[in-house]
Amino acid sequence: MLESPLGGNIRGDLRVPGTGKPRDAIVVVHGFKGFKDWGFFPFICENLAREGYWVVSFDFSHNGVVEGEFRDLDSFSKNTFTREVEELKHVLDLVVAGVVTGGRPRRVGLLGHSRGGADAILAAGEGNQVDALVTWGAVDHLDRWTEDTLREWRKGGVLFVLNQRTGQKLPLSLDLLEDLQKNEGRLDPLRAAESIRVPWLVIHGREDETIPYSEGERLARVSSVANLELLDHTGHTFGAVHPFQGTTPALDQALRLTVQHFSTHLGSPPLAENRPMEPSGTEYP
Repeated sequence: MLESPLGGNIRGDLRVPGTGKPRDAIVVVHGFKGFKDWGFFPFICENLAREGYWVVSFDFSHNGVVEGEFRDLDSFSKNTFTREVEELKHVLDLVVAGVVTGGRPRRVGLLGHSRGGADAILAAGEGNQVDALVTWGAVDHLDRWTEDTLREWRKGGVLFVLNQRTGQKLPLSLDLLEDLQKNEGRLDPLRAAESIRVPWLVIHGREDETIPYSEGERLARVSSVANLELLDHTGHTFGAVHPFQGTTPALDQALRLTVQHFSTHLGSPPLAENRPMEPSGTEYP
């Protein structure tokens, strides 16, 4: 567990291969209404570790999740975009320094999904020590509300969003909106995309029902370093659900492309094929 630079605790997991010493690390970032143990995240982290990397996944301090469920709704309501970016940068700094991994990685990769993809773009665009970037279903803008919704939000002081899985109505205070308005220049994924100078793979499902694939196209278009992979016949989570019920062809494809990207730009892992895994979910200090 780490202390957030803005207050609160960042809980995370460190996964390592069962044999050999990793040379490179990958940080994995969840999205809105997500958490490190949601659906496919443990699966992809275990597979990335099997490829020979240190793999760090974590919960933002104010994502509202306690033991896999949304129980801290007060924290959830007070989360902001700036907080997430600062916490991601903090985790990256500690990974680069070897504090989280117990050894200094040679290179660091960053993988973000959905709003976590935007967080990853914003952090990488600010020049944090990232050597390769992958985004899955990333958003290209954070202001995603209609004028009517904004009017009601300002009037009532709170906006409720539905968690489709649990039926919970999750509260958002005006902190989130005010943070975006105050820092709209900094919190612009498209602008940040123009600043990224490391190899970047943009992966998006053509049938994404949450974030249209046109947002992935725009991110790739404004970037001088991004490669775009649009996956046919799949949506925002590549067919995966929570609780995880196994992989899908689309998830396997996204993971395969991701592994190829990191293998190319972080360097070939030093370990043999079919490496045994340590038990997953080891919490980092």
